[in-house]
Amino acid sequence: MEDRDGGGVGARVVALDSEGAVRAELAAMGVSRAGVDIMTPKSVFRAVRLYGVPLRAALVIKQEMLAKGGEAALPYAAAGLGEEQCDMLLAGTLRQFGRLTETLKLQPFGLPAIAREIDAALAAFDGTPEPMCIGGRTFRFGERTYVMGILNVTPDSFSDGGQHLSCDDALRHAEAMLEAGADIIDIGGESTRPGAAPLTEEEECARVLPVVRLLAARSNAIMSIDTYRANVARACMDLGAHIINDITALRGEGDMASVAAQYGAPVVLMHMLGRPADMQANPTYDEVVHEVCGFLGQRVAYARERGISVCNTIVDPGIGFGKTPQHNLEIMRRLRELKSLRRPILVGTSRKSTIGRVLGRPVGDRVWGTAATVALAIASGADMVRVHDVAEMATVARMTDAVTRGWRGEEDGNAG
Repeated sequence: MEDRDGGGVGARVVALDSEGAVRAELAAMGVSRAGVDIMTPKSVFRAVRLYGVPLRAALVIKQEMLAKGGEAALPYAAAGLGEEQCDMLLAGTLRQFGRLTETLKLQPFGLPAIAREIDAALAAFDGTPEPMCIGGRTFRFGERTYVMGILNVTPDSFSDGGQHLSCDDALRHAEAMLEAGADIIDIGGESTRPGAAPLTEEEECARVLPVVRLLAARSNAIMSIDTYRANVARACMDLGAHIINDITALRGEGDMASVAAQYGAPVVLMHMLGRPADMQANPTYDEVVHEVCGFLGQRVAYARERGISVCNTIVDPGIGFGKTPQHNLEIMRRLRELKSLRRPILVGTSRKSTIGRVLGRPVGDRVWGTAATVALAIASGADMVRVHDVAEMATVARMTDAVTRGWRGEEDGNAG
């Protein structure tokens, strides 16, 4: 870029990936309010993939998107009328998508429903999930990232097994995490590390119930119970737990959906390929992000059908659960695509083996690798992070929030 004082024309590429960013840039230039309103939807570019579109509908969508000035791609076999349905990739500005869906809503072949799906996905991608009431507190997603501190009362967890087995040790650790900035304490009694053997229901209850009871009596902590057993979750809810964190996404032992619906408890729905005992035995995907998103969407729909309010569902892509390091890294790289599910996103990368593989670090020396993944997850749309090192990651979350969500502190004129 040439020096403007010398009379040259300057140029720079601006990073405007949201309507808010475009509006701010235009306003800073002195564009009129009417001009800002006209220009904004023309300046934000989006790519939308549609899945399983009936061929007749797909051909109409392509024709209409091209007519609006956007782009549309179909598989080669569909172009030759060799398939009954196909995927599509649409690319264009928000303005072009708006004009497209307006037209599709007037067409046959199921196109109005497809138009609504496109509108909803775009709105979710650029929006924030509705607030969630948990334990009498309101979690306002989009304003800041919430930190879930891990409390494992297990002898064999991959990172901190055996450290918090007694109720007193567990209470002290929970209190320390709350003091360090944890918003939620996630209590788990069974290790879900790769290859872990399952416990009996009685063993799990013996580990977690005394801790839930003590923490409920001695603190005002928001408590999550990390279990896939409905009876364990029910017993913990009775003692004062608030959230069900289910690695099986309501596919575990007993009727977990009924428990969550009965107590009005928020439930974390996680993607996992297989079970902990065998999940790392050659995990294979055709398209890992597509398959993870599809699964989580199906589980949110299942939860709704079973009486759980959609407002009480949280999605977790399951980093490390039936995935290779390359799968995990791709999910992290494309995490923002999960926003189209319209649900809060929880990410748990803390101390996991992918960090160890990339950095060549043992479990106890992965805090900085974890910090990098936490910052990137927040920048890519994560609403909650599940971590061991709460003090460090709460600091990372606070700083990343200031950059990505905006800082609301007062400027004091000091350099910093």
